[in-house]
Amino acid sequence: MKAVQVISGTGVPLKRSDVDTDQIIPAEWLKRVERTGFEKGLFSTWRDDREFVLNDERHAHATVLVAGPAFGVGSSREHAVWALQQHGFEAVIAPSFSDIFSNNCTKNGLVPVVLSETIVEAIWAAIDADHETEIVVDVAGIVESFPMSPATQHRYLNGLDDVGITMANEHKIDQYESNRHTWLP
Repeated sequence: MKAVQVISGTGVPLKRSDVDTDQIIPAEWLKRVERTGFEKGLFSTWRDDREFVLNDERHAHATVLVAGPAFGVGSSREHAVWALQQHGFEAVIAPSFSDIFSNNCTKNGLVPVVLSETIVEAIWAAIDADHETEIVVDVAGIVESFPMSPATQHRYLNGLDDVGITMANEHKIDQYESNRHTWLP
């Protein structure tokens, strides 16, 4: 996972609530063996509609998805996070996320930002007025507060996934192993 301190870019106004992981990445995409190519399945059911916001070329290079409440509800799918990232999103802003989706985000480097519905609607209005509106998510020096535990902030700022967190204790692991009796498993 790469370190994340500041994300800056344009946004996509996904004006929908209760977006579940099956809508983010349909189940047929979960059969893939490799961990690449999921961007093609991102919101694939909705992409058939020409009016769907991700079909708007003005948002082709956006790095922030701005969604309605209850984003990422449903079954646990890291694939949903991978699809969003592989499409180019580095952060998702919404009034609320399901706990499991938010947890999958933090373990894979996609920043889930919880802001009030009023702020989300203001961001949507700004994007509607000017699709090049810059959105800045600052993990290191939070300006508009959003809940993030110190442990999660540390994970992002240092680019640590679960393996990276474990390897930060490599010297302790080596010390334990060198003092362990050889007859133990």
